[in-house]
Amino acid sequence: MRRRYLSWLIVLAGTLLHAPRIAGAQRVDWERVNPAFNGAKFLNDDQMCASCHEDASHKFDGSAHAENFKAGKTAVTGGCETCHGPRSKHVDDPKPMVAWQSLTKAQQSGICMQCHAGGPRMTYMTGGHLAGDVSCTSCHDPKAPGSSAVLARARATELCYSCHATKKVQMAKTSHHPVREGRMECVSCHNVHGSNASLLKTATVNETCFSCHAEKRGPFLWEHAPVRESCANCHDAHGATNRKLLNKKEAFLCLQCHSYGGHINLPRYNRTSNPSGEGCVNCHITIHGSQHPSGPKFTR
Repeated sequence: MRRRYLSWLIVLAGTLLHAPRIAGAQRVDWERVNPAFNGAKFLNDDQMCASCHEDASHKFDGSAHAENFKAGKTAVTGGCETCHGPRSKHVDDPKPMVAWQSLTKAQQSGICMQCHAGGPRMTYMTGGHLAGDVSCTSCHDPKAPGSSAVLARARATELCYSCHATKKVQMAKTSHHPVREGRMECVSCHNVHGSNASLLKTATVNETCFSCHAEKRGPFLWEHAPVRESCANCHDAHGATNRKLLNKKEAFLCLQCHSYGGHINLPRYNRTSNPSGEGCVNCHITIHGSQHPSGPKFTR
C-alpha cells in the first residue's frame, strides 16, 4: 500500500512539473463567476483594451503584476483578461459588461485566488474577512506599482485602521506596541488572509506573543496558571492606559484572582491603599514563572 502511494506521488509530481503554462484567464470558470460571460471569447489583445482604457492600461503597465507577467515569474501569463475575463462581448457592445464592482466579494476574491491560493492565503475563502464582505481588492490595488504586496495604501496598518477604528484608538494609548513608531505592523501578529477566529499568525495568543517574547515561554519549574492559559488574561496587546499593556493597575490586576484578606499589600477598609511601584510584582518578581527551587510564590 505504501509503495503504491509513493508511486502515485511520483506520477503526480511529474505531471505538475511538465504541465504546460496556460493563460491565467483560462483557469477560471468565468460563466460560473457571472452568467454574462456565457459565449464570450478571449481577445488576448491588451492594445485593444488600452485604446479605450488608456489610464488604466498605463497604470497597469507599471504595476508589479505586469512586471511579473512579462518576466515569467508567475504560474500564469496574460494581461487584462487574466483578471477581467473574456471581453469579446464588451468589444461588440461598448456598454460595461460585468464590471468589477458588479461582482460579489466572493467572486472578486475567487478570481484573485486563481494565482494566490497557497501559503498563508489558503483559508481566505473561508476566513473572517471575506465573511465580513471584504474582498482582496478592498485592501489591494492590482495595478499598484512597487512590491508584490500591491497594497492600496502605503502601510498595511493604515488599511487595518480604515475598518478597525477602535484598535487605532487603543494604539494611541500610553502603553502600546511600537506600531505607531513603524517598528511593527498589524500583520506582525495577524494573518489577515485567514487562519483562526482572531486571524493570528499562530495557533494561540501565547505562541504569537512568544515569537518576540521568548523569555516568557518557559518551561518553568513553577508555572503561573493564567500566564500559561493566555497572555491576554493580564495584557491587552492593542494598548492600555496602564504600564506594560496591563488590563488593570498592577496590584488590582492580581486582586482579580488573589482576593483573600490579610496580605500586607491588599487594599483594605474601603481605601485604595495601593502599594507603590509595581505593586505585587515588587516582591513577586518572576510572575511569568520561576525556575528557582524556592520560588513557588514567584519571589525568586
